[in-house]
Amino acid sequence: MKKFDVHFKLLEGMYLDGYFPNFLVDKVKGQVQGVIDFLEEGEKDLDRIQEKFDQMTLAINGLQEEFEENGSEIETSARESIGEAVEHILKWFGIDMDVEDAIGEREW
Repeated sequence: MKKFDVHFKLLEGMYLDGYFPNFLVDKVKGQVQGVIDFLEEGEKDLDRIQEKFDQMTLAINGLQEEFEENGSEIETSARESIGEAVEHILKWFGIDMDVEDAIGEREW
């Protein structure tokens, strides 16, 4: 089974931007890491992969209030950082899926 790119820094843009509390970025990263772990097991079924991305995206949606309570929000640079991570994941694992489809459940 293929392991994820150890050189890619997940959500680096969010971590570098003081607007996003690191403990919340860690929660987003945990959701993204869950998809990576799933794909590292060798999953190839596009429907199951989409389900996993949907679960990730819905969980991130659920963090919006917590971001707001901490003076932040999931906005443009967060969307870009998450989208960049998803795009890299899709390419790394050779998954023929559009980034916008993968995170189609997003509310951010």
